[in-house]
Amino acid sequence: MTIFDADKTVLISRKGNGRGTVSVTTWFSFLVALIISIPILVVFGFIFVPSGDIWSHLAATVLPTYLMNTLGLAAGVSVLVLSIGVGSAWLVTMCDFPGRNLFTWALFLPLAMPAYIIAYTYTGMLDFSGPFQSFLREFFDWSRQDYWFPPIRSLGGAIVMLGLVLYPYVYLVSRMAFLEQSICALEVGRTLGRGPWRVFFSIAIPLARPAIVTGLALALMETLSDFGTVQYFAIDTFTTGIYRTWFGLGEPAAAAQLAAILMVFVFALILLERLNRGSKKYHHTTGRYQKITRFRLQGIRMYVAILACCLPVFLGFLLPTGWLIKDSVVHFDEIFNRHFPILVFNSVGVAILAAVFSLVLAILLIYGLRRESRSSQKVKRTAIRIASMGYAIPGPVLAIGVLLPFGFIDNSIDQWTRATLGYSTGLLLSGTMVALLFAYVVRFLAVALNTVEASVDTITPNMDRAAKTMGVTGIKAMFRVHLPIISGSLMTALLLVFVDVLKELPATLVLRPFGFDTLAVRAYEMATDEQLAAAAGPSLAIVVAGIIPVIVLSRAIAKSRPGQKGSLRNELK
Repeated sequence: MTIFDADKTVLISRKGNGRGTVSVTTWFSFLVALIISIPILVVFGFIFVPSGDIWSHLAATVLPTYLMNTLGLAAGVSVLVLSIGVGSAWLVTMCDFPGRNLFTWALFLPLAMPAYIIAYTYTGMLDFSGPFQSFLREFFDWSRQDYWFPPIRSLGGAIVMLGLVLYPYVYLVSRMAFLEQSICALEVGRTLGRGPWRVFFSIAIPLARPAIVTGLALALMETLSDFGTVQYFAIDTFTTGIYRTWFGLGEPAAAAQLAAILMVFVFALILLERLNRGSKKYHHTTGRYQKITRFRLQGIRMYVAILACCLPVFLGFLLPTGWLIKDSVVHFDEIFNRHFPILVFNSVGVAILAAVFSLVLAILLIYGLRRESRSSQKVKRTAIRIASMGYAIPGPVLAIGVLLPFGFIDNSIDQWTRATLGYSTGLLLSGTMVALLFAYVVRFLAVALNTVEASVDTITPNMDRAAKTMGVTGIKAMFRVHLPIISGSLMTALLLVFVDVLKELPATLVLRPFGFDTLAVRAYEMATDEQLAAAAGPSLAIVVAGIIPVIVLSRAIAKSRPGQKGSLRNELK
């Protein structure tokens, strides 16, 4: 017996033995999950490949340094993003003070600033030859030995740089969690004599804890995968060690083994987030959501709140952006030459292709999930979760996981053509746009999947039934009913993937075709050569492009409170 859905897609097929087989869309999901997981499988597979004396040399010399610096970086960034992200989210959500409406969206702006770019700008400002220290020496008539200034190119400097641009991950999910909290629960605490601080720590934080841990996990995954900042600051971490071992020592097996260790850290973060989500649960017992009654801040508290919200925006976005604009204007002819349009075209072109591929794949996977029977949905959701793991793969690890299998395929084809046809095929996959686009899709498919899945879930069965009564089913229903409803979310997913690809540095640096430069690569190369002024133009272009999805996100979150006029949940009821 075979059961079809409205568009004649096979859902369940039963043979004579009575056993069911999964649908075509489920097999498609498993195929995608398998392809996406190839880089991870390759990296972990190299754990069992002998690497000779190089691994013992790394273990005896630099591996302890990699471990300590990576852990120190993660710990420092955790403290910084939690204190800024959670604190500022609570202030703009539950308190009333001058400028609050402005800060609700301005606090997202550092999300548009890549960490390696803010590292370049602050180095130019705060280094020994920079304007800040030069001003101190001239004003106080100091020499080099007369004062001490904290080195920007240090582990502490990297922690500050990463914390300033990654705290929006925690701010984003914390603000959404605070907006979704019922005021009833908070006011019960106030009627029991608890002040604002006790309500914050004993009620609001426990209710928002799963969301906060999710944001922290995202920030830490970005920290572990960072390459440009730690490389520029000469900090030995696993990401710089992987790059150096592969290209400096020419040892792909040892580099893959270092990558496997880094992946263990990443999977530990994912496991921690899942365990936290599945352990103690804090939830509301009421569906009533009253209008938020904010605490009116006055006096010193008002000024402290304004300063607490202003500093992250100023230090994480306004100051470095202003510095980039200044350098771009001063060195306009040097930066915006005939090569700059080529960089923009390369960056925008590859970002658009990767965003479109990721979005189409996400739509096929998520839409196919809706067409499955309940028993098949569990199987397919597992496949989709596997396909989403690419976002957790750091750029250098992803580059290794793509280069090794693609290089093996290229060499195998080349050997076969040499032996049978007498000519060499060269590189068909590795070192081409195919490898680069594949890496982007693997890395950022999860961004599109999460956005599309959240929007598709808002399409109620009643909408499908109404469309079916008018004869609109199957593929027609998807194009005429579903996609128009979720078009805003699809555009958001497209923008998010576009900007993520535009900012991606390590995978692009390793996998790009010969002679193919992007804005991120050019900014990195100029900064590495200490030509910080020349790096300003490409860096500023990336930042400007990153502002667009930040504005989209801030507008969406502002309307996310349940019961609020114009909120998504309210419109669906």
